[in-house]
Formats: sequence, C-alpha cells, structure tokens
Amino acid sequence: MFNALEVFTTVVVGVMVGVEFSVAFVMNPIFNALPEDSGQLGRAHGGRMLGAVMPVWYIGSLVLVAVWAIAGWHHHGTGLVVTAGALLMLSVVMSILLLVPINNQGRTWTPDNRPADWKQQMNRWDRYHYVRVAVIIAAFALLVVALT
Repeated sequence: MFNALEVFTTVVVGVMVGVEFSVAFVMNPIFNALPEDSGQLGRAHGGRMLGAVMPVWYIGSLVLVAVWAIAGWHHHGTGLVVTAGALLMLSVVMSILLLVPINNQGRTWTPDNRPADWKQQMNRWDRYHYVRVAVIIAAFALLVVALT
C-alpha cells in the first residue's frame, strides 16, 4: 500500500509539472504569437479554466506528499520527501501571493476592458511562473529520487 502511495503521489505531481511546464513553454508562447487580441483572449480563457483546477491540484499534491512523509517517516528517502513537500508549499505560497492576483485580473480581461499595461502584467506573471515551474520540477525530482 505504501508503494502505491509513493507511485501515485509521484505521478500526480509529475503530471502537474507537465501541465505547468506546458503553460510556460508551449501555450503562452503560442498565445503571444497569435495576431491581434487572440492571445489575450486565450490567456484569459486559460486563466479561467486552469484557475479552477490548479488550486485543487497543488493542494492535493501537497497533501499526498505530507501523507507520504508521515506514513514513511522511518523509510529511506523521507528527508527528500519532506524537502519536496517544503518546495510544494513554497509553490503554493508563491501562487497565492504572486500569481493568483495577476491571474484573477487577467481572466476577466477582454479587448474592451483590459488595462493599458496588460502585456507587462502578463510578462510579470510569466516570470513568476518560470520560477514556480523550477520549484515544482525540483520537488518532482526529489520525489523520483526518494522512490529509488
């Protein structure tokens, strides 16, 4: 049962990393290359869609890692799991303090109501997101190593 928890947790975190990596390095560059208002509309829709799913995924991943750390307290690799949990906690804090406020504004924007500096705000969100992606990749890598 413990092995199933380890594998399930690692897969859940790994898929989350894949989604966030894709947002940073695939979807947003595509949106940025679209003509006229299409990119901004795509980002707003993505902000609404992923804004509803990702909080559950981040918190769920953190809970799974905490359960793994507690259940496996005397197992090999627990320190790596705890460190991965700390990194996931950092990613949640970063999300709440830095990314969510920008996302909450951006998901309501249309070409008619967006602020003049909307591109700068999206660029700031992207920079914060790159850091968050690095943090969750590090957490995922630690979980993979803890499996071995």
